[in-house]
Amino acid sequence: MDLLAHHLNEIKIPAQGDKIYKDECMFSFDNPESETGLYVSLTSFLGFGRCHVERYFRKTGHSVFLHIRRERREVQSPTLGDGPEKKITRLAIGVEGGFDPNSQKKLFEFEDIYNLVILPDFATISWPNSDLPDIVRKSVQAILDIDSATKLAELESLSNTWDGETRSVSKFAANLTQLDNGIKIPPSGWKCEKCDKIENLWLNLTDGSILCGRRFYDGTGGNNHAIEHYTITNYPLAVKLGTITKEGKADVFSYAEDDMVEDPLLIKHLAHWGINIANMEKTEKSMIEMELELNQKSNEWMALQESAGQLKPMYGPGYTGMVNLGNSCYLNSIMQMIFNIPDFVKKYVDCASTIFDNANMMNAADDLAVQMAKLGVGLVSGTYSIPPPKGSPPDADSPGISPIMFKTLVGRGHADFSTKKQQDAQEFFLYLLTLLERVNKNDFNPGNCFKFQIEDRVQCAATKKVKYTCRDECVLSLNIPLEAAVNKDEVAAYELRKSELETNGKKIDPNALVRPRIKFFSCLEVFTQTENIDQFYSTALKAKTTARKSTRFASFPDYIVIQLKKFTLREDWVPIKLDVAVEMPDLLDLNSFRGHGQQPGEELLPELVTSVPAPDFDEAVLSQLQEMGFPMEACKRAIFFTRNTGLETASSWIMEHITDADFSDPFIPPGTESSAFVPDPQALPLITSMGFTQEQATKALKATDNNVERAVDWIFSHPDELESTTAPAAPPFKDGNGQYKLVAFVSHMGPSSMVGHYVVHILKDEHWVIFNDNKVALSENPPKELGYLYLYQRL
Repeated sequence: MDLLAHHLNEIKIPAQGDKIYKDECMFSFDNPESETGLYVSLTSFLGFGRCHVERYFRKTGHSVFLHIRRERREVQSPTLGDGPEKKITRLAIGVEGGFDPNSQKKLFEFEDIYNLVILPDFATISWPNSDLPDIVRKSVQAILDIDSATKLAELESLSNTWDGETRSVSKFAANLTQLDNGIKIPPSGWKCEKCDKIENLWLNLTDGSILCGRRFYDGTGGNNHAIEHYTITNYPLAVKLGTITKEGKADVFSYAEDDMVEDPLLIKHLAHWGINIANMEKTEKSMIEMELELNQKSNEWMALQESAGQLKPMYGPGYTGMVNLGNSCYLNSIMQMIFNIPDFVKKYVDCASTIFDNANMMNAADDLAVQMAKLGVGLVSGTYSIPPPKGSPPDADSPGISPIMFKTLVGRGHADFSTKKQQDAQEFFLYLLTLLERVNKNDFNPGNCFKFQIEDRVQCAATKKVKYTCRDECVLSLNIPLEAAVNKDEVAAYELRKSELETNGKKIDPNALVRPRIKFFSCLEVFTQTENIDQFYSTALKAKTTARKSTRFASFPDYIVIQLKKFTLREDWVPIKLDVAVEMPDLLDLNSFRGHGQQPGEELLPELVTSVPAPDFDEAVLSQLQEMGFPMEACKRAIFFTRNTGLETASSWIMEHITDADFSDPFIPPGTESSAFVPDPQALPLITSMGFTQEQATKALKATDNNVERAVDWIFSHPDELESTTAPAAPPFKDGNGQYKLVAFVSHMGPSSMVGHYVVHILKDEHWVIFNDNKVALSENPPKELGYLYLYQRL
């Protein structure tokens, strides 16, 4: 007690709202269940493992900690092994009713052991202890009582999460029209009024018609008669028969709102058709259950996870798995991939001690470098990748590390990455590179290993003069030309067989699936092929004409990430994923696609010296396209290139170009581009209205790729650069030989980027290894042709 008395002036009592890091170490993945437990500072409320608490003491002098040690004991359940497996009812991971990535047929009980520890000698005082000073007792009790920073972050991320059950109340429910046509619905024995379907039937709540639902992507489901009925009648709400429960719950779909909805008056609406819910039993799968079943039985899931084989688990340095934090598999796959790149290991793993020592401890959770170093060391060191104890079940997994602090930090303030919703791995990769560039502006940025430039050459058709421009990229995004499939006959035969079976009410075997097979170079040829540009403003003619555009590489990076654009829209505007197999080479030679700039004999188009009248846009069409959910700049492009000919042609243009790399970039009419940076004309006045000069606003927009929010943040964090008249150095572009080797690929399974699952395969010591969240194993049949993102390393 005497030793503690010397440190009472440094002890603080946390209040509601203070962040208390009592779940995990700030610099490692040690936690209360680790052998040495966790030490929580009674001054800063930061938590540290045994190997880092002394570092923190040396830097800050804070001496008093609450030591938390959690013991876990297995208990036998009397019903263990009896009864059905837990039913999955939500398209989510790590939430109630969803997939449980850590579920095992064991039950455990936990006991937390607390002590006060005083450094540097680790003197120990037991807790609880009535002899402790009042401030110490209040501090410890508050630390134990207040929710941890991790839990608060989890609650925040869940606040806007769609988990498969949260639905909005339909705007049609309160005043729904119901016809008095004498129809009464029996409690069973239903059949579609237009075909022989007796499953997946929907009761229209306005006129009492019973019709089959939509056809699913695997050929199951209905014949679309319910949606066809809506297009004729505009009767908005339908309930799925067979999903109605005694509690008055059921699947209700709003065709007008194009979503599953809540109908708070459902019992009344059903009673109008003679349905007494007290007599109803749920006999059919809900829509969420059907989609889950389709996802789970798809042979894409089996192939990408290599579910058919008994894979050999891998342990040790470089083989650490990651816990799935509720649909965070997109993040897990990307971070596994980049921490196999030497530049990232050099920056964050090899220099981890320096990063930790130099960190501002009071803001460690907000320090990207600290969290990158923590994650990198956790993945590379092997500290958290050890085989299960002897006697464990054959399917026991290493728990892996939980990237909760990293995810909370990088997602903070982002509308998508701050939630538990599934996200697009490519979008997260680009977002992470943006963060790294922002914090490493004047320092070594490992993300530069991905940067390259694309050369666009445009030739005026009338004058034959040319214009060269370069644009910066970090991902090579390629469209997939289905018309280039090398097995068209086999695909056609499969589709014919599938159609014949469906006509007879049968289902085709999922294992008989024949995917279109496409050569990778067919994708690359689409990217580099010459295209016509209409309405090109020729500075030589000072008028519009046509031009020819070709695209080549201006530089080759150390590592090139290739995205196959599998996510697109169907003709009816429904988002889909192309189910194709692209034959990706192990060795890739891109040298023949290198650009060489202006060639002898070529004459350049003169620079634009006078302003060109801004194009006119049909405001009505522009508004209608935006109401459909398309970005303003994409709508401008569509109207411009279809010459203001109306909504239908502009919509068709959007359908054809939605996967273009510049789809939503600020629109600049072709031929009027300048080598100088052009600030977004809508963003510029927004920033100057805050009191900044036009020069400052332009500099900030240039540094942040015309992103308003980032530009404002940049202004406040770069005051010295705002005052400087010296232009910032151009971003570095590594260049070299264009020959590459495939070293990793990220795969997505599921029908949409918003649902499903990601895994990553990585080449280690000439063996492919699959990282499926916390499961790490030697790959037997790496499905290279089914990937989404591919990482190639320069030879």
